[in-house]
Amino acid sequence: MSAQDSNSATAGGWMVFDYLYRDASNYKTFGSVWLTGILTEAERTEVVECLDGSEFFVAEQIGVPPLYPALFEDGGGPTEDDHAWHMFEGFREESKMAEAAVVWGEASALLAAFRAAKGNWRLELSPNFDW
Repeated sequence: MSAQDSNSATAGGWMVFDYLYRDASNYKTFGSVWLTGILTEAERTEVVECLDGSEFFVAEQIGVPPLYPALFEDGGGPTEDDHAWHMFEGFREESKMAEAAVVWGEASALLAAFRAAKGNWRLELSPNFDW
């Protein structure tokens, strides 16, 4: 679903999951996933509790787009500084969808993916896993 398809997902609007990828040299790229439905404060806290160290997750494991390819474009491909972890930035609510945004899915589906991964982050799902 694109911004042209709908201006409001629900009466509460849209939820956006913001995250980033930072390699070992501190080069960063940022991303957002637009969601239908709104997580409660308790559910948002639960997502944070599912993260490794309250910060990190494997994008491939929860099904959100990995962000490191943007760094690969700028830097000529993966380097020894690349790894499997993405970082959680936060949630925000929006009343209108951004022009070029695409809906990833339901907020409840993202929560379910984090619940399934809690305590069992699978680094090998990332192409940057090499141990």
